[in-house]
Amino acid sequence: MFNKEIVFKLFEAFSIRRWNDLVRPFDIVEMDKTAEKMFLSFIIGKYEEKNGRAIDWLTIINNSFFELLRRIALCDIKSPVQRIIRSEYPEEYRKLNRWVFDKYKEIITESSFLEEFASYLFDPADPADISLRVLRAAHKYSAIRELDMIRMVNEPFRLVEIDKCLEADIAGFMDLKGVQLLVTRQLPYYFITEIEKLRFQTRWNQTPRVPATTVLGHSYFVAALVFLMTRTLKLPPHRLCTDFFAALFHDLPEAVTRDIISPVKQATDHLPEVVKQIEDEIVAQELLPLMDEYYREDVLYFIQDEFDNRIRLNGMTRSVTEEELNTTYSAPQFYGIDGKLIRAADHIAAFVEADSSIRFGIRSEQLEAGRQNILQHYGKNTVINGFSLEPFFESYHKVN
Repeated sequence: MFNKEIVFKLFEAFSIRRWNDLVRPFDIVEMDKTAEKMFLSFIIGKYEEKNGRAIDWLTIINNSFFELLRRIALCDIKSPVQRIIRSEYPEEYRKLNRWVFDKYKEIITESSFLEEFASYLFDPADPADISLRVLRAAHKYSAIRELDMIRMVNEPFRLVEIDKCLEADIAGFMDLKGVQLLVTRQLPYYFITEIEKLRFQTRWNQTPRVPATTVLGHSYFVAALVFLMTRTLKLPPHRLCTDFFAALFHDLPEAVTRDIISPVKQATDHLPEVVKQIEDEIVAQELLPLMDEYYREDVLYFIQDEFDNRIRLNGMTRSVTEEELNTTYSAPQFYGIDGKLIRAADHIAAFVEADSSIRFGIRSEQLEAGRQNILQHYGKNTVINGFSLEPFFESYHKVN
């Protein structure tokens, strides 16, 4: 399930630019859109849970992943055009989805996952399913946020029809509490605008790269890699979901502290601890007040000791071993997180970022050193929380 082909296929989403027919003051790419959509799904979904509705988080995660695969395959067809094909030429739309499915048959190696992907592409979705409505609402509102961010540099007449379309789209989700609060610019609006700061922060900022990646997009990329890892390990759904959102939120403090590159963090023996303490203080001052009490503890749990295997016990975070995660604390009430898997996914994401740029001919001391350090860190026979990393790095070790 987790292989080099699907990892690099996902990475293509960093090169897919959105709003290509409008003026853009910054790069707007598909990976960033997907990341913001999932942060919004978490916020909107939590408000529905607060109101007593059951949210199937695995459905939301699966469908976001499948939709990203679909968009990577169909990146040359604008969304409005796809919508017209779907509504007015249903048979052609089905054939188009068949073409997408065939693109991934050799990449998705797990038969059950391939079947789920086929179901996503070909089976009609229940329009009343609350989990799917949460995801669709997040999709629509994330597009509204993108348009708001580029509105000031585009002539108003260019946006009239787009505004009408997006307003009509979001109107169908105004019964959702989270959407109401976002549209009327209440607390969740200010929380998501803080998260959006990750969209403007370029990773590896000290060196040119192709493609450039943001901290926001990196957050979803890491979460997607963790998703594939946990699927490969066949972990229970509750653990898969907790791991996914812990990975998605792992860099949230950088929204208020900015990204600090690893060499700088390691400049002194105690600087990592100092930076972490400062991050915790600023998060408490600037981010916590923007979170609803219902999900505040969840977010804090996701970002605390983000690379440790951990559980939540009696309201406290406790580091545990891999064995304890899988035995003593395997039940859903412990909210087990495979932090070491998230760390491995974070390293793989950095490796792919460096390796891709080098393959495109953009080389630097920082990229070469970063790539080599990660490769050395994950030697042959490396297993993290039961997941073998050797198949991914094997060909690179042969080259080196």
